[in-house]
Amino acid sequence: MPKDPRALTSDDAETGLLPELTPDPAQFTADPHTRYAQLRAEHPVRRVRLPHGAAAWLVTGGDEVRTALTDSRLRNDIRHSGTWQADGGFAIGRNMLQVDPPDHTRLRRLVAGTFTHRRIQAMRPRVQRIADDLLDRVVPLGSADLVEAFSFPLPVTVICELLGVPEADREAFRAWSAHMVAATDPQAATAAGQKMTEYLAGLIDDRRHTSASAPDGNRNGPLSARGAHSPGEGGHDVLTALVRARDEEHGALSADELLGMAFLLLVAGHETTANLISSAVFLLLRHPDQLAALRADPALMTGAVEETLRYEPPALAVAYRYAAERLTLGGVDIPQGDPLVLSVAAANRDPAHFTDPDRFDIRRDPATTAAHLSFGHGIHHCLGAPLARLEAAIALHTLLRRCPDLRLDTEAGHPAWRPSLLRGLDRLPVRW
Repeated sequence: MPKDPRALTSDDAETGLLPELTPDPAQFTADPHTRYAQLRAEHPVRRVRLPHGAAAWLVTGGDEVRTALTDSRLRNDIRHSGTWQADGGFAIGRNMLQVDPPDHTRLRRLVAGTFTHRRIQAMRPRVQRIADDLLDRVVPLGSADLVEAFSFPLPVTVICELLGVPEADREAFRAWSAHMVAATDPQAATAAGQKMTEYLAGLIDDRRHTSASAPDGNRNGPLSARGAHSPGEGGHDVLTALVRARDEEHGALSADELLGMAFLLLVAGHETTANLISSAVFLLLRHPDQLAALRADPALMTGAVEETLRYEPPALAVAYRYAAERLTLGGVDIPQGDPLVLSVAAANRDPAHFTDPDRFDIRRDPATTAAHLSFGHGIHHCLGAPLARLEAAIALHTLLRRCPDLRLDTEAGHPAWRPSLLRGLDRLPVRW
């Protein structure tokens, strides 16, 4: 008789009794939701073997994921892992996703003012201009890989302008980022991480010199009142504000945190939004009735964005959590030091929370759809969620308006999902 999944312990990882999260990696990349549903049906909290061989508790139930996201005994700091010294430290620097209060509170406060509703809405004309400029170049061609021509360049341009990354550097930065979030080549990811670290260190040094030579009028006031101008001209970008906080406000953040925050804002600021845009277009083209409904009623745009976030979240799971003490989750005992993987993708399709969860429907009850966990929950709720929603809505509206005959271009190839730590398309051939 098989062991109760709730009774599996760390020793089972060594005896090979743990189920593989991805027994067929290619199939999991194409459709992770079927596998998540299988594991959730066995138990919403159970140990699995991850693709790199380590064991972790996989949390797939909607209630259990939501509870875990707000349980202060589950920490983001890897040093609460029982094997953290063997697992390694922080990828690049130390950022908000890798710390707990009070450090998390301190770091989040430094950039929270940049992502208020008012400031995000003030970016709307610039985001619209970027979308129009991109389509001005591609629409006359009659066809394109939408990922390459539109979905990625739009958020890359937005976040790079916000943080002050020079235009000439953006292509290299995007390539490094893609390697780092890919799940197929650890050596390439490591090399890209080293290049990204060197680049960010140089960019920070450049901002430090810029800040030192800036007029006093550009230097005064709290960080939350600085860095709000976009694009990043004249030392008003977010990265310059962080550098000033490091240099002028004692205890604001360490050198390692400055590097980590720059990395997080740049990578998280475009990868997930690019995935959201591509997935939304792909899902609408695969569900022509939904696309027709959206064209007929643009007021459904919010529903289209939120349903895409629920149905195909830009990331399959949030950052690891580590048990700081022994605890019970979903009726399962979690030993101190054990890692947990909280799958928002699985939680978003939990039939206990969503009727017919495997159906894509942009006309779902907004209150129900809004319960998705794609941007997390609790103190680590994604700070950039309003910006991602704004960019996605503008991208979809502009694309559908400019390309009324938009359709999949099967002759040019088929859409393909990236094997990645995130959830996004590698290519999306379309024509109009």
